[in-house]
Amino acid sequence: MNKSGESDDPRRRVLIQALTLGLFALPAAARAQIFGSTPKKLPDTQSFYKISGDVRVNGEPATLQTRVQSGDRVETGPNSEAIFIVGTQSMILRANAHLEIQSPDDKVKSFLVGGLRVLQGALLSVSRDSRMQIVTPTATVGIRGTGFYIDANPDQTYFCTCYGITDIAANNDSESKDSVTATHHDRPLYIVKDGSPGKNIRPAPFINHTDQELMLIETLVGRTPPFVFPGTQYGAPRRDY
Repeated sequence: MNKSGESDDPRRRVLIQALTLGLFALPAAARAQIFGSTPKKLPDTQSFYKISGDVRVNGEPATLQTRVQSGDRVETGPNSEAIFIVGTQSMILRANAHLEIQSPDDKVKSFLVGGLRVLQGALLSVSRDSRMQIVTPTATVGIRGTGFYIDANPDQTYFCTCYGITDIAANNDSESKDSVTATHHDRPLYIVKDGSPGKNIRPAPFINHTDQELMLIETLVGRTPPFVFPGTQYGAPRRDY
């Protein structure tokens, strides 16, 4: 990723922007080379839209035929990425990431997501009309149906409420809590582990994810984002933080 949050792969960036603008006049061969198919709602029998590099589900190499359910573990290696859905939740898992998908009922695997554990790495995800909890090494986030981007490491979590409502708490400091209501990446935050009491949640810049990517993953579950693109040259939220 570059500093503006746009993809470093120019072919991928072109097709994501084409999705945003509805320009799917690209030749079929060009679409297949970049994504494998024109973005559209995935059938109920399919979890993965795209797999790049080393992607594993429960330790086994993933293919486009692999199904992902609650209770599963999804991991990516260096220079790898996975775009997939679980039920009505759609996700882009970046490189070197470790994600555990929790069930609403720990005894039963299903396509309902009860929560997410992001042990390391970055995840862009969208869900609607669903509540869940996300846990990282430094943060616990309550989701009330939203789009979000999260990047977790042992000392710090970056969290952007892209749209919707979230409740954020630092794991090691009961005094550091915040609620965010966002329509368009309004208040990204860092959640750290070693600040003074009440100071472990801090303002952050907008980084490393785009509205085009949100448009893509909403499309995979048959939805559109709740914001409007201001123009054809739009590449990332035009905000100053």
